[in-house]
Amino acid sequence: MQSVSAPQAAPLPAPVRPDPVRDRWAAPMRLAMAEAALAPATGDVPVGALVLAPDGEVIGRGHNEREAVGDPTAHAEVVAIRQAAEKTGAWRLGGCTLVVTLEPCTMCAGAIVLSRIDRVVYGALDEKAGAAGSLFDVMRDRRLNHRPEVVWGVLADECGEQLRDFFDTHR
Repeated sequence: MQSVSAPQAAPLPAPVRPDPVRDRWAAPMRLAMAEAALAPATGDVPVGALVLAPDGEVIGRGHNEREAVGDPTAHAEVVAIRQAAEKTGAWRLGGCTLVVTLEPCTMCAGAIVLSRIDRVVYGALDEKAGAAGSLFDVMRDRRLNHRPEVVWGVLADECGEQLRDFFDTHR
């Protein structure tokens, strides 16, 4: 006589543990992702950025516009920083947070340091050009007079997917 065993239940997925450092930035990152979604209409890479005032109000937003305006400095971070400076009437953005879907490059890291932004929150790593911990770590270089806090990996998979989807259709 052959024994009949009970059907095996599918394993349960591992519970998602709360991340008090990153979870609070998920909603602003989704806004940055919505901003990034505007870039492909002009052939630009979908990167989006927001500058948040100390109270959380969005005072600057931007997406990549290099192709749209023919400006090599028109990265999402720079566009958002310029808008925030214009709105506040000051180049010093102390107390502000920059939320960006992709790790900033060296140019953007320099702009962040020079604008005195207090915190940078980013999604996907940029292993080829990142300057906030992966390839370089410009913003946390002890030799600089200003070093913002860096929070990385917020909705990293979703931010990365947005970029992969773009490049899959442009290769």
